[in-house]
Amino acid sequence: MLCLGIETSCDETALALVEDGVLVASVLASQAKMHALFGGVVPELASREHYRYVGPLFDELMARSGKTAAAIDLVAVARGPGLLGSLLVGVAFAKGLALGLGARFLGVNHLHAHLLAAGLEGELSFPALGVLVSGGHTHLCRMESPWKFVDIGRTLDDAAGEAFDKLGKILGLPYPAGRAIDALAREGVADPGLFPRPYLDNDNLDFSFSGLKTAAAAHVARNPVLSPPLSGPLCEKAESGAADNMQTLRDCCASFSLAVVDTLCAKARRALDRNSDLKTLVLAGGVAANSLLRQRMGDLMRERGGTACIPPAHLCTDNAAMIAYAGWLLGREGFSHPLSMETIPRGRKVPDDMVRQATPGRRVS
Repeated sequence: MLCLGIETSCDETALALVEDGVLVASVLASQAKMHALFGGVVPELASREHYRYVGPLFDELMARSGKTAAAIDLVAVARGPGLLGSLLVGVAFAKGLALGLGARFLGVNHLHAHLLAAGLEGELSFPALGVLVSGGHTHLCRMESPWKFVDIGRTLDDAAGEAFDKLGKILGLPYPAGRAIDALAREGVADPGLFPRPYLDNDNLDFSFSGLKTAAAAHVARNPVLSPPLSGPLCEKAESGAADNMQTLRDCCASFSLAVVDTLCAKARRALDRNSDLKTLVLAGGVAANSLLRQRMGDLMRERGGTACIPPAHLCTDNAAMIAYAGWLLGREGFSHPLSMETIPRGRKVPDDMVRQATPGRRVS
């Protein structure tokens, strides 16, 4: 079965083809440089860029893959959560394509696709603990199967990725700041007492990073050497002879990263203690590219005699390979959607409304 995946949930326009569980080809157009001018994603601009890119990218994908459009059995698209205008562009394109080709159509939960992405590089075993950490989401869930996810913890306000972006903004780092903070942190010395581990003094599995953002802002305000301007590939201080200031910046990033990772690992450990049957942990989302988080989650599972499934960095950020792979996993089980499927914006729960056919067919019913 050949599955086309389309991803337009935020500011990346991406398409990919997966056949029989193997990635055939993928294409992506990033809007990062444009949105960096505003310090964050501008929804209206993002949707316009998706509209401009999605058609030409489809043509490029088919040319790269050597496949014909008529060979596509299933069109899978990110239906949410995400920016509504951006999602609508991808969903409309996918519906039109499925209708024109007579292919089955499927709306994929963007968050579940992130968690399933590790299966492109290695076998996933179920049940597993899913740890999804991104700019808009911080979730813990039980992954019972590729189509059954049970949420057991979530962020109550700001996500971990948003906390990294906030620190980057007040430090004057380029958007998105996660990669720059990680690079700086690797050369810094973390102070475990510099920032709090937020929302751990409880017995639940939820997260709250708003207090950590406030603590970081207060620390920068007390230390003017951390304030912009910053410049260079790793945001070196513009002034000459600023080696001490630069080390202060590195140490700040290392301390902040440690606080976030400690918090995520503490809640993951708590979730594993309460779900003793889970021997596999799946780390996913943009923040899963953070080097310290990848190391610590791997260490956590090794200590427990389990397995940590962590996709390569290019599969952590938004991409269409994860949509195509999730679509293929669901499609081979007979799941699909009617073309009347609703698009789900951020802030609303994606419903479990897939239709399952006893014998998967190719054409839309």
